[in-house]
Amino acid sequence: MASLSMTSSSVRAQWTKKQNKLFEQALAVYDKDTPDRWHNIARAVGGKSAEEVRRYYELLEEDVKHIESGKVPFPAYRCPGGAGAGAGALGYEADRMKHLKI
Repeated sequence: MASLSMTSSSVRAQWTKKQNKLFEQALAVYDKDTPDRWHNIARAVGGKSAEEVRRYYELLEEDVKHIESGKVPFPAYRCPGGAGAGAGALGYEADRMKHLKI
């Protein structure tokens, strides 16, 4: 039996970036109380059935639960200009902070 992440990854690979964006936008329009929610979302996405968009949503919910429960490790991001906490990292952080409106 395939793991959830493999199943989820293979399903996501079948969705284009455009379909993903349309899916996100449709979720914002058609909330859980909308009659025929999955049919409306499928129509907005195009090329997917109501069952496919419902299952896609369920897989994304499962992924979020895994992330929130700590079952997915944080990625090891590297700062531009070098690794570690050297001057490059500090410069990057300072540059990032100056754009925040506090």
